[in-house]
Amino acid sequence: MAAGPAGGCEPGQASGTGLGEEVAQQRGAHGQPQVSLDVCRRQGSVPGSSQCCGGAEQCRWIPAELRARHGLRLFALERSCCYEALLLDEERGRLFVGAQNHLLSLALDDISHRDRKIYWPAPVEWREECNWAGKDITVSAECMNFVKILHPYNRTHLYACGTGAFHPVCAFVEAGQRAEEPVFKLDPRHVEDGKGKSPYDPQHAAASVLVGEELYSGVATDLMSRDFTIFRSLGRRPSIRTEQHDSRWLNEPKFVAVFWVPESEDPDDDKIYFFFRETAVERQQGLGKTSFARIGQICRNDVGGQRSLVNKWTTFLKARLVCAVPGPDGADTHFDELRDVFLLQTRDKRNPLVYTVFSTSSSVFQGSAICVYTMADIRQAFLGPFAHKEGPNYQWVAYQGRVPYPRPGMCPSKTFGTFGSTKDFPDEVIQFARHHPLMYNPVLPHGKRPIFLQAAMPYTFTRIAVDRVMAADGHYDVLFIGTDVGTVLKVVSVPKESWNHMEPLLLEELQVFQVRRGSASAPQQQLYAGSATALAQLPLHRCSAYGKACAECCLARDPYCAWDGTSCTRYVPNTKRRFRRQDVRNDPQRGSVPQKQLYGVEGSTAFLECIPKSLQAHVSWTYQRTRDDPQREVGTPQLRVVWTERGVLLRSVQRADAGLYLCHATEHGFTQPLLRLSLEVISARQAAGMAPDGDPQLPAGASSRKVWYQDFLQLVERPPLGAADRVCQRLWTRGRPLPPPSHPGRTPRPRAGRGAAQSPPPAHPRGVAVRAGPAQRFTLVTPGPAPGAGSAS
Repeated sequence: MAAGPAGGCEPGQASGTGLGEEVAQQRGAHGQPQVSLDVCRRQGSVPGSSQCCGGAEQCRWIPAELRARHGLRLFALERSCCYEALLLDEERGRLFVGAQNHLLSLALDDISHRDRKIYWPAPVEWREECNWAGKDITVSAECMNFVKILHPYNRTHLYACGTGAFHPVCAFVEAGQRAEEPVFKLDPRHVEDGKGKSPYDPQHAAASVLVGEELYSGVATDLMSRDFTIFRSLGRRPSIRTEQHDSRWLNEPKFVAVFWVPESEDPDDDKIYFFFRETAVERQQGLGKTSFARIGQICRNDVGGQRSLVNKWTTFLKARLVCAVPGPDGADTHFDELRDVFLLQTRDKRNPLVYTVFSTSSSVFQGSAICVYTMADIRQAFLGPFAHKEGPNYQWVAYQGRVPYPRPGMCPSKTFGTFGSTKDFPDEVIQFARHHPLMYNPVLPHGKRPIFLQAAMPYTFTRIAVDRVMAADGHYDVLFIGTDVGTVLKVVSVPKESWNHMEPLLLEELQVFQVRRGSASAPQQQLYAGSATALAQLPLHRCSAYGKACAECCLARDPYCAWDGTSCTRYVPNTKRRFRRQDVRNDPQRGSVPQKQLYGVEGSTAFLECIPKSLQAHVSWTYQRTRDDPQREVGTPQLRVVWTERGVLLRSVQRADAGLYLCHATEHGFTQPLLRLSLEVISARQAAGMAPDGDPQLPAGASSRKVWYQDFLQLVERPPLGAADRVCQRLWTRGRPLPPPSHPGRTPRPRAGRGAAQSPPPAHPRGVAVRAGPAQRFTLVTPGPAPGAGSAS
């Protein structure tokens, strides 16, 4: 029986389609390496037409039928970019998006239709001032209004902020109260200053959260991006910020995310958590600048001090976030570059799970990791000792002195009856908080190590979205990880020995584009991703791609999918009927093994290709001289036998290599045959003598038997499309009686396709192989560039 998270071979409901598109890298509008989508659709055009998204971009012409079959929906505006601010509104059934000079309202079920848009450019005078300040107004397009912040304000309005050509600006957007209300408008006459809310520079990320009509943001408050601060604005209370120009508080920070997490049933205990990376003040001397990941906290009811820290945070504390692989003798491998954070809500709203994306900062070791943290561990770190600099070498140590009461970082609430406000805190509390914002103990991840990591890969993790899926044997967190090369990885953690020991499984790796923002909708069962050039809508699952057999569906271990008796379909928990696991050993389709005939020339190479449908399956080969002979395993990798991910390469084929080869896939103790190959070997002398001189159908230049034989070997090694088929047809039918036709008027012929006697073909120069999970592997090949388009870089 299968041990997958979907509960084995069980009934379910059909859902899910495939997806995948190839992308081409090029230089974006800001001079940074970007990834353009293969398909760009002009706004308002007929669905399926392909037009460029912008004047500087390239387009690839891919049929609309291909996109529809793979379940990928795209949206892009003409002369716009940078779809970074995403707001998913389930109640209205809309996806609100902030882009360059535009605000968008898209339908959740299909983002490519029924769109509404607001044109919100920066005023001409602001653009002129931006140009006078030395910013490029033509090439890099910095002097535009890049919408960075988008939050729900109340039941009818949104709050949006943009860079405004280095003149931050904010406005309220009327979006209606119900999905059927076609309201989406902004009054450009009623806008407000966005300083302290939105970044000036479009290259800087925006991190903010709107709670109780108050905006908490981590942002630079000056044009030169030197004064970074944690700022509270809007609302009725006065604005408040971090201490200015104090490296102990913030030291060249790069803000990543902001979240509001309730602390208790008392709203006065609520806290705001900031995630950022900064230059570490506690780094060892002589090592240069070192970047550390941080988590900072502030109290929502913080109003600053009375005589000190006036209009400054009095409850601000920060701690290091550690994501590392433990090593021998404490030589841990650290991932310090915090890239993204996702807050996964649980049944207890006070204890969500914090999923984070990290990468390495070392130029020697390149890798990415996913770490998850619990709120219990985070709160424990903020209740630990404070970091203090003392000693002759001013080393950072744990503070051993007396900590004033109330403890710095605690919120004034009913817990402390004598302190109704931070203005009532004693001066010693304020002074201690000013000089000791850093905690000594770091926050360690759950399990003390990353839950998923990859090293020495041609990409870096950048974004993450998590969906909690209920399966027959419990719930599973499915991770959708975006990379800087445009792929989205689908990963799930399953129990290895127990629920306390989990192992990650890579289910799918899908090519989309360079992901900048992502959001998952559980009711819609869709993933929405934004990039510099377009928006994409992807299905969370595509169970139909996991094959047509029970074993293939169950062994995929995708928690979204289950076997319903006839096909692999979407799993839906059903309390009225007890689901059962089925015996994959007695699968009715197991006996139907595909068969292929291969031909090889003695002394050349033969490639036996076999690709399992599951990424976790182990492939093995058996060989028998004839069908009556016993099977034996193919030899281990040696000089003449080379094992690859796609199969086995036989070098210098010999007569003894002819026979029957059977490819097996083994996973979780279950073994099933995938492919049966029959290899026939012909001598070089026989191959050279099988073709007459002067055959007009042979390759060009084959005027002699020797030259023709060289051309034949070249076809075997690197066959052009269709050439091997034509040569093999003449070669193997010449001088032999024709087999009885299987259809009237048509004679079957051997084909040299996948698994033909040839070396592994090199990757197509304009193609990309996309691993579509345990189900299948397909290749998308783009045609040449559109007329007038430059080469991709």
